Amino acid sequence: MRIVLVGAGAMGGALLSGWVAGGQDPADVVVVDSYTPRVNELVAEFGVRGADLNEAAEADVVVLAVKPHQILGVAKALDGALRPGTVVVSIAAGVPLAKLVDALPEGQPVFRVMPNTPALLGKGMSGVVAGPGTSQDQQLMVVGLLDAVGRTVVIDEDHIDALTGLSGSGPAYLFYVAEAMVEAGVHQGLTRPEATALVNQTFVGAAAMLDESGDSATLLRERVTSPGGTTAAALRTLDDHGVRAALLAAVEACVERGAQMASDG
Repeated sequence: MRIVLVGAGAMGGALLSGWVAGGQDPADVVVVDSYTPRVNELVAEFGVRGADLNEAAEADVVVLAVKPHQILGVAKALDGALRPGTVVVSIAAGVPLAKLVDALPEGQPVFRVMPNTPALLGKGMSGVVAGPGTSQDQQLMVVGLLDAVGRTVVIDEDHIDALTGLSGSGPAYLFYVAEAMVEAGVHQGLTRPEATALVNQTFVGAAAMLDESGDSATLLRERVTSPGGTTAAALRTLDDHGVRAALLAAVEACVERGAQMASDG
């Protein structure tokens, strides 16, 4: 497969790393970015090529991994540089398919993707939205590209803001809780390195249980919570402070902001 990656930032680099690790021939990958030192870094690390948007004419898929405010300009710049069957994939938050379709040549197959930052470690969660007129084979190709850096779900665009509220922004919520737990450990007399090690490994272990046990978060939480015990006391305090309600409100705020960005862009 011939891939043109437009945008060599953290997410673009994560995708590239996953593709090469998954068996993609680096010689068939071209990286396009205005920041030449970053392109040179990826060329040296992975054996890909650096070029310009004209290379899109030879691509099977063009992945747009630039900032949301740049995405429509890049899409317009691709006019005349794309074959009719070349698949375009956008990972820009808040830019709906309708705007991408308008910016690209008529009939160009396009997909919208929302990844998250654990893709940097090959443990990402991505949502894929298929554009009008795309085929099942094209969808499978895009899902394969995202599966190289984690897991993928195919969703309707109506639900992409909900996905953003959970998995797109979700890592920040967990980091926020981890940060607070470290602070709590320091308040209880632990050193910051000790508290950090305890919290980090607790998150790693709990995440592995969620992923590998096959049990729900509710069941796993119940197994840790003895009636009248220490964990029950802690959870009651969280409920008294409205933590569950705050998380529901946080996701709702994220979803509303995503919808606003889509309408304002």
